[in-house]
Amino acid sequence: MTGSTAVTEADPKTLAGVVRDAPFVRLVARDDGDALAAAALLARVARNLDTPYQVRVSADPGGAIESLASDGSDDVSIAIGANGAESSSVTGIHAITGDRRPASTTAFAVAGELGIDADPVLTLAGIIAAGTVPESNDPGDALEAAKRRDLVDRRPGVAVPSMASSEDLAEGLAASTLFRAPVSGDVEAARSILSALDTSATIDRDSLSNDDHQRLASLLAVEVVGMPTASERSASALERVLRPYAIVDSEPFATVGGYADVLRALAREAPGTGIALAISKDDLDDRLRTVALDEWRSHGTTVHRSIAGATTSRYDGVFVARVDAPSGAIATVAEVIRDFRSPEPIALVIDADAGRIAAAASEPVGIGETLRSVADEFHATGWGGPTRGGLDMADVDDERDAAGNGDRDASELLAATREALRT
Repeated sequence: MTGSTAVTEADPKTLAGVVRDAPFVRLVARDDGDALAAAALLARVARNLDTPYQVRVSADPGGAIESLASDGSDDVSIAIGANGAESSSVTGIHAITGDRRPASTTAFAVAGELGIDADPVLTLAGIIAAGTVPESNDPGDALEAAKRRDLVDRRPGVAVPSMASSEDLAEGLAASTLFRAPVSGDVEAARSILSALDTSATIDRDSLSNDDHQRLASLLAVEVVGMPTASERSASALERVLRPYAIVDSEPFATVGGYADVLRALAREAPGTGIALAISKDDLDDRLRTVALDEWRSHGTTVHRSIAGATTSRYDGVFVARVDAPSGAIATVAEVIRDFRSPEPIALVIDADAGRIAAAASEPVGIGETLRSVADEFHATGWGGPTRGGLDMADVDDERDAAGNGDRDASELLAATREALRT
């Protein structure tokens, strides 16, 4: 019952050729910001070519796209963020796995092969959402294109979606899932920090000075790495946040990192809104932006509250967090714990009541393959790739009784998953 389909990685030149000749393009993106950005970039390519297209988001894009595609069709189906290992049994399926480089970088290159000017800002947001920084990730010409067209400008401060006011900045600090700090999930604490930084004590003014933004960045760095629970990876993970690339026209958001954070939240909480936002930059409706920000704030707050209430334990190679988290938040919880709290290379998060697991690793270790194997053993559904994945017991066809078999199953599931990840 794994539901996953392994598909073959396609290079940008090959993808450009099949997209150019396709009568219809079907795009299924993994539920993360990078895959969502890549899907939007390819959707814009299809629109530029006057080719009909469809976009959807799935935790398991390989499995989802095989259920949609059919043999003998001339349609092109692209699974973005899918597990890449073997060829699918269905013709017309291609993949951008995002394993070796962010999927958005590949999508940007596909547009270039077709002579289409892709959005470099969306590409950079995808790169940051993939967990890295543009300078270290061979972003093709995206960064240079953004600079050449004066679309981005690197400035002091912290990457948040909006800096129109100090209140926006406070909410950004509290809701951001790009870092874990004492202010995370606590808007009042963030307001206090900004008030202390603002030497004129006018927290209601429209913006802080560049010096204040620099001081805020320095203070945040100290706060993040100084937390008693901070991991050794915290400092390097924070690179995506400090000295952000500001989007010059602040559309759709103030910084590229803030854009990335919103895309990740929308991919998991409101994929329809995320698709519309990423595709419709040129004619963006203010209401859509407002809805996107509301979803992002809710997602970030939920993630940080789940982490704050987690019960944790450490094993050789695996850090386990038992949480109470909605389905849309649990993957982000695992990623934040991996980057900012886990002393081990793998963060394993379980919501025992829901029978749901998410795992995130700092290096490619076959997370998805391991979770699919465990899922088979428990007649569950598993998915994922080299560094992240999930497992859901919701469809398990077993006999649970009032004596607590469900709790026992969750305990056994956790033990089996933990051991499998350690081996």
